[in-house]
Amino acid sequence: MTNPTGRRRAPAMSPEQRRDMIVRSALPLVVEYGTSVTTAQVARAAGIGEGTIFRAFGDKETLLAACMAEAARPDDTLAHVAAIALDVPLEERLIEAAEALRGYLARMGAVAGALAASGGLRRPSAASGEGVGEGPQGGSGRALSGREASTEATRDVLSGLFEPERDDLRLPPERLAEAFQFLILASGRGGSSPLTSAELVDLFLHGALRGGEAG
Repeated sequence: MTNPTGRRRAPAMSPEQRRDMIVRSALPLVVEYGTSVTTAQVARAAGIGEGTIFRAFGDKETLLAACMAEAARPDDTLAHVAAIALDVPLEERLIEAAEALRGYLARMGAVAGALAASGGLRRPSAASGEGVGEGPQGGSGRALSGREASTEATRDVLSGLFEPERDDLRLPPERLAEAFQFLILASGRGGSSPLTSAELVDLFLHGALRGGEAG
């Protein structure tokens, strides 16, 4: 039977796609309201019935845990860093990487802070990602936790940004990537006037003294 309106129906979402859509709609509300956000608010934002949320997640706690897991997931950010062109100057590469990583940390901190300030999650959920002993294997063969795996993956993509200058570097790309990663993490820990990404990269590459290295 043909559709009398002549319009094509949008393809139905898979359960995973629907969950992702709900989480994306919920994240701004979680930042604003923390654990006080209601499933009715999320349903309105997602343009769905409230019952769809419960069918997808079971309860609000599982939805909130999925929001925290999504905020903590670095995949998109790491893909962005890995795609930075290597034919631009190293300083520009590092500024773009710093912006991407600091944006990720800010988003994750906003969600975690909102949840913590309003009471936090009452129980962990399987939606929160890999647990200790269930993650990828590290170089020693031991299982990595989700946080360790994320740290290692970040270090790997940052190492690639230093690779074109390997012969001119004072330390191997891997060591510099680790130091740069720590600097980015530290830059987000408080301070009334944090360094910009450009200032952070300039300090990392050229040091605190004018005129380069001390003679």
